[in-house]
Amino acid sequence: MTRDRRGDMPHPLDFISQKIRKPLFLSLLAATVVLFAVLRALDAPLQTSAAPNGIVSYELAGNIKPAAEILASWDARAQLFAAFGLGFDYLFMPVYALTLSLGVLLAARRRAGWFARLGAPLGWGALLAALFDAVENFSLWKFMLGDFQTLWPRLAAVCATTKFALLSLGLAYALAGWLWPRKTTNS
Repeated sequence: MTRDRRGDMPHPLDFISQKIRKPLFLSLLAATVVLFAVLRALDAPLQTSAAPNGIVSYELAGNIKPAAEILASWDARAQLFAAFGLGFDYLFMPVYALTLSLGVLLAARRRAGWFARLGAPLGWGALLAALFDAVENFSLWKFMLGDFQTLWPRLAAVCATTKFALLSLGLAYALAGWLWPRKTTNS
C-alpha cells in the first residue's frame, strides 16, 4: 500500500481489485449476519438480572464486584455458553472487521474531499476494533477462569468501549456514505 499523490493515508483494503470489492463485501456481510445470529443465540442464556445485556454487561462491568456478580448469576450451562461464545467470537472478529472496513472503503469511493479522506483511518479503525475485541475476550476469559485481578475487568471494559466506539464510527460513516445524497453538478 502506498500513499496517494496527495500524501493521504491509504485504506488498508486498497489492494483489493475494484471489480471484486462489492461482491466480496456482500459475501462478507452475509457471513457477518450469520455469525452475529449465532452469537445472539449463544447470548440468550447469559441475560440475567445481573447481566441484562448478556455478554455485553460482562464486557462493560469494569470492576471485580460487578464482573463477579455477573459470573455468579450464570449457572454452569450459561457459563459454558459464555465460554463457547468468547471462543466463537474469535472467528467473528476478522469477518466483521473486514466487512466494515470494506464497507467504509466502498462508501469512501462514492465521495470526494474530506469525507473520502476520512475513510482510510476509519477503515483501519474497523480492523483495530477486532484487535481490541481479542484483548477484551482474553481478559474476560482470564476472569472466568478465576484470575480475579482488577486488571481483567478493567482491561475488558476499556477494550470493549474502544471497540464499540470504533465500530460505531465506521458503521455511521459507511451508512452516511451510501445514504447521503450525492451532489449533482451542472455540466
